[in-house]
Amino acid sequence: MKQLKRNIAIVCGGDSSEHDVSLRSAQGLYSFFDKERYQVYIVDIKGQDWHVELPDGTTARIDRNDFSFIENGEARLFDYAYITIHGTPGENGILQGYFDLIRLPYSTSGVLVEAMTFDKFVLNQYLRGYGVAVADSLLIRQGYEQLVSDEEIERRIGMPCFVKPATDGSSFGVSKVKNADQLAPAIRKAMMESPEIMVEQYLEGTEITIGIYKTHEKSVTLPITEVVTQNEFFDYDAKYNGQVKEITPARISEDIARRVREITSHIYDILHCNGIIRIDYIISKDGKIWMLEVNTTPGMTPTSFIPQQVKAAGLEMKDVLTDIVENQF
Repeated sequence: MKQLKRNIAIVCGGDSSEHDVSLRSAQGLYSFFDKERYQVYIVDIKGQDWHVELPDGTTARIDRNDFSFIENGEARLFDYAYITIHGTPGENGILQGYFDLIRLPYSTSGVLVEAMTFDKFVLNQYLRGYGVAVADSLLIRQGYEQLVSDEEIERRIGMPCFVKPATDGSSFGVSKVKNADQLAPAIRKAMMESPEIMVEQYLEGTEITIGIYKTHEKSVTLPITEVVTQNEFFDYDAKYNGQVKEITPARISEDIARRVREITSHIYDILHCNGIIRIDYIISKDGKIWMLEVNTTPGMTPTSFIPQQVKAAGLEMKDVLTDIVENQF
C-alpha cells in the first residue's frame, strides 16, 4: 500500500514589520522541502486573515477551530506546522500556544521559550544567570520613560549604545546612539515597533552567527559565519539588501570556534529549544564571547545564514528539514 504523505504547513506572514521577509522565508522553505515525502502548503497569517495557497494558484480559508481547509471539496488537516514568522504571533509563543491547544506538532520551541527569546531584555537576564556573557542593558516601558534619565543611561550603559525594540525583530527600530542628544528620537523610533525598548551597551569586536539543531539521535552545529558590514551596524539594509559581507567559515581561531560551538549547544539545552535556531555573538578583542540574540525562527531564503551554513557543512536543506519534522513523530 502506498504510504500517505504528511501534510506540512509552512506558516508565514505575521503582524510585524517583517511580514514580507517572512513570505520570502516561506518560499525558500517550500523550495527546500522534500516533495516526494511531504505534501507542502504555504499558510499566510495576517491578523484575522488566515489562508492557504493551493496548487492551482487559488487560496482557501483556514478554519481556526482545527487549522483545516477545504481542497477539492474535501476537508484537509495538517500533520505538522513549520513556523517561519519573524515577529508576532509566530516568534513570541502565541501561535505555539494555539498549536498546543489543537495538538499540532510544530517546528519551533514551546510557548515559554518563544516568549522569552522574543523579549531580548528578559532573555539576557535569564541567560546571565547561567554564566552566559551578555551586554549590560536598561529596559524602558512606554509611558514610563521618565523613570530612566539620559544621565543614568550615559552613566550606566555609556556611549555609544544601541536603542532597540525589546520585543520585536532586530531589523526595524534600531538605532546606534553616539551622544545623549540622540537618545530621545531613538527611543521614539524604537517604540514605534514595541512598547518596551532596551538601551544596550555597545560591544566592539567581530560579529558572528551560528546555527544549530538537535534531534533525539544527534546534535548538529553548523559552520560559523562572520558578518562584516560597512553600515553602522547589521541593520535591515545589511540583512536584506546585500550591504554586508558574509564569510563562512568565520575568520576566527579554532579555539574560539570550539568555545562558540560549546556555548551554542549549552544555550540550546538551557532553553530546551526545538528545531533549528541561530545565535548571534560578538567576539571582543580579548577573545570574550558575548551573546547578542537567539533567533528561533531564522530567515530561510536561499541566501539566508542557515541555508548558507548548511551548504558549507556539506549537508542538504532537504535532509535537515526532514530531520526536524520527523523528530516530532
